[in-house]
Amino acid sequence: MVCFRSIMMAIWMGGSHCGRTIRGPHTLPSEEDNNGCHHHHHDIDLDEYPHSQPDPSEVDKHQQSKDSVFFRDGKRRIDFVLSYVDDRDGERKQERRREYEANLQKAGLELETEDKSVSDDRKTYFVKIHAPWEVLATYADVLKIKVPFKENDIPVPQDIPMDWLFTPFRLPDHIMNPEPDYFTSPFNKGKIDFFLIDDKETFFPPSVRNRIVYYILARCPYHKTDREDKKGIKRLLNNGTYGSAFPLHDSRYWKPSRDSNSESERFNLYKHWAQFFSFFKEQPLNLIRKYYGEKIGIYFAWLGFYTEMLFFAAVVGLICFLYGLFTFDDNVWSKEICSEEIGGNIIMCPLCDKKCGYWKLNSTCNSSWQSHMFDNVGTVFFAIFMGIWVTLFLEFWKRRQARLEYEWDLVDFEEEQQQLQLRPEYETKCTSRRLNRVTQEMEPYLPVTSQCARTFLSGATVIFWISLIIACIIGVIAYRLAVYAAFASIMKDSPTNNIHMVGSLITPQLATSVTASCINFVIIMILNLMYERVAIWITDMEIPKTHLEYENKLTVKMFLFQFVNYYSSCFYVAFFKGKFVGHPGDYIYMFGWSKLRNEECDPGGCLIELTTQLVIVMSGKQVWGNVQEALVPWVMNRWGSRKARSHPESRYSRWEQDHDLQNFGHLGLFYEYLEMVIQFGFITLFVASFPLAPLLALLNNIIEVRVDAWKFTTQFRRPVASKAHSIGAWQEILNGVAVLSVVTNAFIVAFTSDMIPRLVYMYAYSNDLSMKGYINNSLSVFNISGFSEDNRPDDGESPGWFNSSVITTCRYRDYRYPSGHEKEYSHTMQFWHILAAKLAFIIIMEHVAFMVKFFVAWMIPDVPSEVKARIKRERYLIQEYLHNYEVEKLKIQLSQRSDDCCCTPMIYPDISRHVVLSECL
Repeated sequence: MVCFRSIMMAIWMGGSHCGRTIRGPHTLPSEEDNNGCHHHHHDIDLDEYPHSQPDPSEVDKHQQSKDSVFFRDGKRRIDFVLSYVDDRDGERKQERRREYEANLQKAGLELETEDKSVSDDRKTYFVKIHAPWEVLATYADVLKIKVPFKENDIPVPQDIPMDWLFTPFRLPDHIMNPEPDYFTSPFNKGKIDFFLIDDKETFFPPSVRNRIVYYILARCPYHKTDREDKKGIKRLLNNGTYGSAFPLHDSRYWKPSRDSNSESERFNLYKHWAQFFSFFKEQPLNLIRKYYGEKIGIYFAWLGFYTEMLFFAAVVGLICFLYGLFTFDDNVWSKEICSEEIGGNIIMCPLCDKKCGYWKLNSTCNSSWQSHMFDNVGTVFFAIFMGIWVTLFLEFWKRRQARLEYEWDLVDFEEEQQQLQLRPEYETKCTSRRLNRVTQEMEPYLPVTSQCARTFLSGATVIFWISLIIACIIGVIAYRLAVYAAFASIMKDSPTNNIHMVGSLITPQLATSVTASCINFVIIMILNLMYERVAIWITDMEIPKTHLEYENKLTVKMFLFQFVNYYSSCFYVAFFKGKFVGHPGDYIYMFGWSKLRNEECDPGGCLIELTTQLVIVMSGKQVWGNVQEALVPWVMNRWGSRKARSHPESRYSRWEQDHDLQNFGHLGLFYEYLEMVIQFGFITLFVASFPLAPLLALLNNIIEVRVDAWKFTTQFRRPVASKAHSIGAWQEILNGVAVLSVVTNAFIVAFTSDMIPRLVYMYAYSNDLSMKGYINNSLSVFNISGFSEDNRPDDGESPGWFNSSVITTCRYRDYRYPSGHEKEYSHTMQFWHILAAKLAFIIIMEHVAFMVKFFVAWMIPDVPSEVKARIKRERYLIQEYLHNYEVEKLKIQLSQRSDDCCCTPMIYPDISRHVVLSECL
């Protein structure tokens, strides 16, 4: 590599070798040179860095440990690392690197290059970057980074009663609170003595340092033409000029750094947070935020809070499940189904054409008992409870988020300012230019016609893929209809009863439901993998202007697709299966013309099938997700570092260790949020069918927190610290899912569960307010002679006990008049009573749930009063301290001039203190 330093040396000293360490002039972002980098003009002290005779102790990697986060002098911290492989034919890349690194030096950064000869693969160069105090102070002022100016003087709340009970869940105080609590104010380079600066080298933590350096890297040009400046590390990574760019971890994760100047925060995070056996401990959120930045910190805060709230939902769900388990003896309708006198004498009509025979109702005895565990009064209570729980979760999260915003100095954070940087792809692909009315500079833009065309194509692609999912679901439904007949034919002599233990539980309905759910899950995962790439491709094709716009567009596309992909099969079973089947003699067929007859619900109801579908899809996704998240990065990292692991620790440099890890892309957190929001949908939208769903989610999330922590700490490079004051667009998606869940659960209880028909029978049709006779009442009668040849079972399909000369009728689930009645096979009045009760229940439940939801939201303020008081106190102090600071500064200036002027100065004589300070309130 030919570096800027060697060019300068060649000009000034007649040529020399390329320097290892390069220190550029310090710079202010307010002045520009011809290359477009902002800087002050300082002379370069060439004698400070001799290159003709490099110090052997600096270069010999056998004598000095390279497992360090400092330059070779052991003093200057490595804030960022760039890596590249020098291609023989890559002259353009060399020129870009040469100009880019020269401009970085002019911006005030200091560079140190590791030659490929000392790297593990003998091919990779590493450029280490250090930001000196002048650069950090300048850009901290530009970015308005908040820094401490006074210790927090607000009294700490009194100890919570019985606080000792929570001791086993606590972490050491130095881990939970790695820094004292301070009042903070935006950094001002002109008032350095206003802030609490003990040591300039450690004043800005590494996460702030790498954020500032990345800000410079993203804006420094590497090629200037008359039309535009090509700039930014992202474009250089995209075109292959550099292979990677990343800040360094501060130590190995399994042991602290030997260097006393290194904080070893990564080791502390691994020891106290990322190990699975710490699952019952609280999360060190302040340390996570300090090490990774606020954006990752807010994700783990949300995930932890969501998991805590799941505990309450899981406990209530478990109680409702146990209620169903222990009230078997009160389940009169299941007893009737299972009894030989009632269920054994009720002959049911065939469930499919030709291949299905007549069957006795008591053959569904087991599924009826299983249904009762989930289809009982507790289900209705739990559905209403979850409507309130989801509101409490979202409202309390807003309060938690507001507290974090204050504690993490995000109250005045303007996300728009941080995200308005144009994406490099936008600048590259938009060749048209127009004048920006605000900056009065020419900027790229996408013509309206191109924008409309791209949006239309993107929307058409999304609709096509959603249609593809629906087509796959229809295919699975066709599979269910076709295979059910085969299972029914195979199982008519009950060969499965010979299977040990579970044989008697396997019915045609269960076999069909389980196999269809498994096939559906496989289709979901395959479509998922394919659509991820398509969604990113069409979002790239739209050329969003900013990173925020890019993330929002991708979020909408991905969630819409995932919503249809994961939930469509559950919606089918919940709201369509068994609802449009017709009746014997006049069945409804799929598409009207096919020979596939629409499915009927089991006599125990469709709820148990919805439960089966939910368990398989939800559990399968969670297990697969955790295995994929943990296993894939681990295998890739083991393979990538297989050679380097055999080296002594002192030779396996810190930058090479991190280079061998997986890159944490800018969409890394997007997939983490997406996974959790899909799970949130499962436990809210269909929770009425499976009260144990929150318990499964709780167990998964306990593992998920530690898997994510382990992955961030051990398997990924350290991400660039970035700010975020909330979970962003996901908050609105969660609100939408919460509202929809009230509707879906009301419909599940009304139309999928048998709760309403049973209550109508007990209060309107039973003589003694009991459930005796309910089964007989809920089954209609059909005359067998009314079957056409297409519907009648084939010879040999019906069981041996069936005698057509003796048995002339069969029963089916519906409320219709029998054969011979003047309204033959039309709906009875009881059907309309039940339908009216179902609609009334939906209206009442929705109104009650929404009223409670909005009342709770109104009662709970989004920002705690304590946080509001602290914010006001901090603003007051900033005004007061700045006022006093300026007054003292002015006194000093005036006292220095007292020799020239003998008059007594009047400092703010007419301004009362409270007038100045009241502005902050």
